Amino acid sequence: MAVAAALLGLAAALAGPVGSAHGDPAAGADHAAADRTTVGDVTGFAADGPAYRLAAGAARVRVTFVSDRTFRIELAPDGTFTDPTGKDVVLPQGPPPRTRWKDRGDRYELSTTAVTLRAYKSPLRFALYRADGTRVWSEAKGLSWDKDSTAQTLARGANEQFYGAGMQNGRGNTSHRGKTVEVGVDYNWDDGGHPNSVPYYLSSAGYGVFRNTYAPGTYAFGDPVTTTEKERRFDAYYFAGPTAKDVIGQYTQLTGRPFLPPVYGLEIGDSDCYLHNANRGERHTLDALKVADGYTANDMPGGWMLVNDGYGCGYENLPDVNKGLGDHKMKMGLWTQDGLAKLADQVKAGQRVAKLDVAWVGDGYKFALDGCKDAYKGIEDNSDARGFTWAPESWSGAQRCGVQWSGDQKGSWEYIRWQIPTYAGATMSGLAYTTGDVDGIFGGSPKTYVRDLQWKAFLPAVMTMDGWAPSDKQPYRYGDPYTSVNRKYLKLKESLLPYMYSYAAEATRTGVGPVRPLALEYPDDPEAASDAAKYEFLSGESFLVAPVYEDSEVRNGIYLPKGTWTDYWTGRTYEGPRTLDGYRAPLDTLPLFVKAGANIPMWPGIRSYEDRTASSPLAWDVYPKGTSSFTLYEDDGVTRAHRTGAYAQQKLTVRAPREGRGDITLDLGASKGDFRGKQTARPYDFTVHSGAAPKSVALDGRTLPRLSGAGRGEGWWYDASDRGGVVHVTTGALPTDRGFTVALRGAGAAGRN
Repeated sequence: MAVAAALLGLAAALAGPVGSAHGDPAAGADHAAADRTTVGDVTGFAADGPAYRLAAGAARVRVTFVSDRTFRIELAPDGTFTDPTGKDVVLPQGPPPRTRWKDRGDRYELSTTAVTLRAYKSPLRFALYRADGTRVWSEAKGLSWDKDSTAQTLARGANEQFYGAGMQNGRGNTSHRGKTVEVGVDYNWDDGGHPNSVPYYLSSAGYGVFRNTYAPGTYAFGDPVTTTEKERRFDAYYFAGPTAKDVIGQYTQLTGRPFLPPVYGLEIGDSDCYLHNANRGERHTLDALKVADGYTANDMPGGWMLVNDGYGCGYENLPDVNKGLGDHKMKMGLWTQDGLAKLADQVKAGQRVAKLDVAWVGDGYKFALDGCKDAYKGIEDNSDARGFTWAPESWSGAQRCGVQWSGDQKGSWEYIRWQIPTYAGATMSGLAYTTGDVDGIFGGSPKTYVRDLQWKAFLPAVMTMDGWAPSDKQPYRYGDPYTSVNRKYLKLKESLLPYMYSYAAEATRTGVGPVRPLALEYPDDPEAASDAAKYEFLSGESFLVAPVYEDSEVRNGIYLPKGTWTDYWTGRTYEGPRTLDGYRAPLDTLPLFVKAGANIPMWPGIRSYEDRTASSPLAWDVYPKGTSSFTLYEDDGVTRAHRTGAYAQQKLTVRAPREGRGDITLDLGASKGDFRGKQTARPYDFTVHSGAAPKSVALDGRTLPRLSGAGRGEGWWYDASDRGGVVHVTTGALPTDRGFTVALRGAGAAGRN
């Protein structure tokens, strides 16, 4: 539509301030600081393609459509628009959508094919509707401001739930409804703190709001909902979508998708101070290799090490340290508390991880975000590796350059408890990689270390930090039984790398991280949004993790949503929705359940991703029920070649009865795509949780021999004692560019118990 202007003396109204129907706060010096001005009646309107301008006395408002479901509202109380974030957070977008507008008398309607934003005239007040006429949100009153803040007030739906605001310690994976959350830097690393805040929230009504600002804010999800930022400007983007996942996707389309970590970034990291360490006596950087020796000697995975912390520890002999760590199949990282001036040389010496610290944050937010981006870029500018950073404070946009880390804590049962809802909740804000140190930095005990490591093995990123506690905190330090249990979970994490890496790739495409609150996958289940599900989370869609956070061998209050859930350790099945009490969880047992229909890719029997060879098998752990599928993502794991299409995907589709006995077919498609090091052929191991032995098993119509037990030969066997009854199928090396079908005749299905 051509530039359209009319109504209410437009030219004069848009030329400059002409007074306000509710008074000008700048002129009201005698008013108390708490006095607020609410935007008045519309006095002017203009349209220019996807951009619209409204005047309300001295105030000016701009509405700009970014896509058919994303738009921006800006308010300048004094008529002058500003944008402190510039190009820092919001990325360039594609061409704007076609829009149209109508004057309905009492309101203007600004529309795309998907949504209509109503701008009521007297006073100016906004409401959003879908194309079918369904209301998404509406302002309870107009935008308001005082001398140093602006606020929006929205009507709250009868059952509306709210999530987001970034990393909110001790909360976030259940609804914020009725609560107030702070958004900003506070350096409170414990329960109630809000490190790595994000000025964004989403609603179960099908929308999200991102405040484009560097200012701290307060979001009160009462009735009405009031969101306030400490700045005298209003700037917000709105996203309308059918699901929370879609809204997260729109938000991260605007501010950046989560980065894809290198595969070693999904292995456990180790951090310490190796020079002038007052707590440990004199240690030098090369002493990091003695710690790496401990991982190898104890047969424990380890992906990377930070070999200094910047607090006077310094570093030396980096090339030798890097070579020694490489011999242990680990990458070298450094803290950057002292700055980035030497980063180029450090990367050339082998650095592949950069950990930012509080010195990068100071009193602002731009400094923290710039530090993340600069460290990430510094790794990529000086190597062929992917940028990989960690930060304890960040802001919107940091999801595209690093892991968000919750800061310095003391290991305890309470520490475990409040962390459980924190990281899954952060996923609702587009933060795909959030975590805390195993058993904290200070304090801790053998038991809390084991219990904390167990569930953090199901987070994408995790690190153990040493040097401040009374004793060293590597996972092998406490001896058995603790070392054995820690080894068990670290190796399980390692074997699940194909599963987790596939979800990491999905996060890069969609914005939705691997670790999820139940409310994200079960939005129609009111219990998923409540405290009933507060101390559990989903790792991908397949695993439900309910950590033990008390000194007990019994876990109560495990909520299982709708569906069939299989105990990972015993094979016992449960029908949800239901709450489990009295679950037996001795020290070596993490309460862990698998959703029926799960098809989980695994790398069996490895200590490091580098153990994989051209002939290594790919395993699939299958929980058949109905029709389900999973798409495995693969690339070289370390370089940036995937960004130009060097990756492959392979889809497994399983068809089985929904109940009872029947045929189960596993259709594994061809691996589509290519990358350096891709396997041209590989053997496959299938574990099918059928609960009954099949009459026969065939590979592409060819009957396979029944074997007496485990072995590398082609064939199958049934183990009734394995987790409720599992069919094991092994193949020889099969070409990856061709698909095949495994048929289990009369085998059974999930939900058998």
